[in-house]
Amino acid sequence: FRDALEAKGIQPCIPGRRSRNEPVRYDKRRYRRRSRIEIMFGRLKDWRRVATRYDRCPTVFFSAVALAATVIFWL
Repeated sequence: FRDALEAKGIQPCIPGRRSRNEPVRYDKRRYRRRSRIEIMFGRLKDWRRVATRYDRCPTVFFSAVALAATVIFWL
């Protein structure tokens, strides 16, 4: 999987397993940032309206995402 990513010009930032024979080098700072973004999307998907995309109009959908992000940020 890592070889396929590198062939496309993508630098993987996921660490290898601890039991791996030869350790994989990765950027810890980039991995931490990636983790924050994944957590944010996970929290947004807790909102049923955003996860199932009830709104067909892109403007209304974006406003629902903005509202959900605002509430998540303040809580």
